[in-house]
Amino acid sequence: MTGVVEWLPDGTPHSPRYGDIYRSRGADGHGGLAQARHVFLRGCGLLPDGAQEAAAWAGAPRWHVLENGFGLGLNFLATWLAWRNDPAAPAVLFYTGIEAHPCTADDVRRSAAVFAELAPLVPRLAAAWRGLLPGVHRWTWADAGPDGAPRTLHLTLCVGEAAHCLPALDVAVDSVYLDGFDPARNPAMWAPPVLRAVARLCRRGARLATWSVARAVRDGLAQSGFTVTKAAGLPPKRECLRAVFDPPWQPRRTLRASLPCAAEPGAAAIVGGGLAGAAAAFSLAQRGWHVTVLDRAADPAAGASGLPVGLLAPHTSPDDAPLSRLTRAGLALTRQRAEALLAEGQDWGASGVLEHRVEDKHALPEAARWQPWGLDWSRAADAGQCRPAGLPPDAPGLWHAAGGWLRPARLVQAQLQAAGAVWRGGAEVAALQPNPSGGWRLLDGQGRNLLEADLVVLAAGHATRALLQALGTDAPLHALRGQVAWGAMAALPEASAAALPPFPVNGHGSLVAGVPAGPRGEAIWCMGSTFLRGRTDTAPTVEEHAANLARLQRLLPAAAEALAPHWAAAQTWAGVRCTLPDRFPAVGAADPERLPGLCVLTGLGARGLTLSVLGGEVLAAELQGEPWPVERSLAQALLARRFAAPRGRGGAGGG
Repeated sequence: MTGVVEWLPDGTPHSPRYGDIYRSRGADGHGGLAQARHVFLRGCGLLPDGAQEAAAWAGAPRWHVLENGFGLGLNFLATWLAWRNDPAAPAVLFYTGIEAHPCTADDVRRSAAVFAELAPLVPRLAAAWRGLLPGVHRWTWADAGPDGAPRTLHLTLCVGEAAHCLPALDVAVDSVYLDGFDPARNPAMWAPPVLRAVARLCRRGARLATWSVARAVRDGLAQSGFTVTKAAGLPPKRECLRAVFDPPWQPRRTLRASLPCAAEPGAAAIVGGGLAGAAAAFSLAQRGWHVTVLDRAADPAAGASGLPVGLLAPHTSPDDAPLSRLTRAGLALTRQRAEALLAEGQDWGASGVLEHRVEDKHALPEAARWQPWGLDWSRAADAGQCRPAGLPPDAPGLWHAAGGWLRPARLVQAQLQAAGAVWRGGAEVAALQPNPSGGWRLLDGQGRNLLEADLVVLAAGHATRALLQALGTDAPLHALRGQVAWGAMAALPEASAAALPPFPVNGHGSLVAGVPAGPRGEAIWCMGSTFLRGRTDTAPTVEEHAANLARLQRLLPAAAEALAPHWAAAQTWAGVRCTLPDRFPAVGAADPERLPGLCVLTGLGARGLTLSVLGGEVLAAELQGEPWPVERSLAQALLARRFAAPRGRGGAGGG
């Protein structure tokens, strides 16, 4: 269900959901924006007034704002504007919003249309406003301060009721916007358990602001540890509320903070120059780490990430299982990264993906659970998608509107370049050794010191396991060899080329055709992949080449018929991926108590394009004590420490 917003003749939003919050316009005629500035930003000290000389966030390295009623996004946009205009504002701003029933992108645009100062920001928010199913959504925007210095904004939107979302948050906040429905209409949003859940997240000294001065709200905040005062309200309201979290007792709570090894970002060494290593490099560099990437190959993306072209597509399941939610989050972040760093149409394409349900798997959740926001991700395929692929109009299939194609090597290269990473090709790391003064030494096969670093991230695929086992811990990685076939579109007769689908198709292997992914940027077709467990060799085989044609004959009979005469002349490529028994990657600190400063990002399997960027952000969130980019339960399911040897037991973990 989405928010239903009606618009009054003067452009003011009005809704039973948003009620007086957005209906009342201030004396200056600026309505919601004036309220955002007066009640929330000034109430939290983020816009100085009176005797306050600087904003509360002045000089801080980062700041975290929590809003429990995101609504139409005006408080967020006002905060974004104030942050980017303040010379003393932190370089990094985290904004966590909670909203049970997101409004539409058009409502976001309409609500802010009358505020000219918001014009540069609104399109960026509205363009991201899609696919807002229950759960956690993350967007990151690169920005700049008044002096042009780079800044980063992370928006985390928790779609759900505040009473359910707040207990799942686990990092401290600096400012709280207590917003939402009138307490008389929705007392549950202002109930003592919700106020206590807010208090649990506040640092001592954190400021809270709200437009409600109801006695129940004042009493609930006071009982939760806030010192509460009334302030002049924005006309026609006479008063608003301001509070500071300063309980007379010592709060007993457990919130995440930066790991000790990340207290001061320093030198980070990434072992592995593929998708995982590049994603880790980018995310760490964004947090101030100086990154060096080491790989035994001469150039980046020489291993499994050297695939000519790959797919971005979500996993679907009737119960919307964790893997389905995880792949949607990963797909969203990968698309954001591609939009920021790559050339659309050349390096990647937002083409959509047709999934031919050859084995009738991967159905969507029931409509009541999925619509309308789920349709931004996936929907039942119709004749308009089936016919261009040469399939019957009623063929069982899904259309993944958010899917597309991407050249993995280009994403690797772009992330390493954006990270300013130092590349060390031809440097095979054979062992790791704790440095007595802290950090790690990376050694080659002769025991020579390749590099010393405060932090090491192992992103070397299957080779990661041996490095971990030598240190008495493990990640039970299994090799997964895959081979694809590809050829130039120009080498096909016109009729054969026309028989290939105009968009990627998956479901029993995958076919991507007509994309500029050849060695010289020429248009190619690419079909694969095989899945051979336990194999680490990369020499292409005749058997796998034939197996890929057989897969294509089941997936797309018309395309297989068109390509079959040319199959013997097609090029082949093979690489080795790795998986873990639970099908989830291993991300973050490998064994934080015994091996501080040693992390991994591995086990991405066949979903490296979809999950690597998300993995890098989960890694950074664990290290730096940041909000998770996905639901906490999903993030914790990825953490590499789940394979750490139990305390007191030596040797490697089971495999």
